[in-house]
Amino acid sequence: MPKKKASRGSTKKYGALASTKVAKAMHEFKRGKLKSGGSGTIVKSQEQAIAIGLSEARKKGGRVPRAQTNS
Repeated sequence: MPKKKASRGSTKKYGALASTKVAKAMHEFKRGKLKSGGSGTIVKSQEQAIAIGLSEARKKGGRVPRAQTNS
């Protein structure tokens, strides 16, 4: 019997480190303790909290797709 080929789209887009960092950032966001990097102001949106979590995962070397640019 022939072997099945692995589908190309079966690899995960985000690694385990990314989900851990995003979960930690969301936890801090919900408690009102998450601050943005440069200015140190408190984060006010979920999208910002997710972006911070993904950014931290990228810095640690986790599997995270490249950040999208608005151009």
